[in-house]
Amino acid sequence: MDSRDDDRWTDWDAGPVSRPYTVTGGRTRPRGAWQFDLVDVVARTPRSADTTFFSPERSRILELCRVPTAVAELAAAVGLPLGVVRVVLDDLLHENLIEVTSAAPRGRVTDMRLLRKVLEGLQSL
Repeated sequence: MDSRDDDRWTDWDAGPVSRPYTVTGGRTRPRGAWQFDLVDVVARTPRSADTTFFSPERSRILELCRVPTAVAELAAAVGLPLGVVRVVLDDLLHENLIEVTSAAPRGRVTDMRLLRKVLEGLQSL
């Protein structure tokens, strides 16, 4: 194997290049109904105790989820794009290996008092 062959799999600024679709099986979006927000908190279920047969990425995510962890923190810790982590989390949720808690309410915020307080806080900066 020629050293030039190695160069096409390495970005010298970023390190080794791995195609995200290899981690997700070619999928680019979660197939489930859950929309993983950046601040949603993910935790392991007791069912996920044995990670022997999982991919390194899935094992790493499950290891991090021993302690409830936000989706954004998981993506940063495993070094994968957020979209890839969302697909992997969707698979883990579908297999009942994780639980997800929504940290922020879904939908529109219509509490005018809350919005007014946020605006006042921003203006005081």
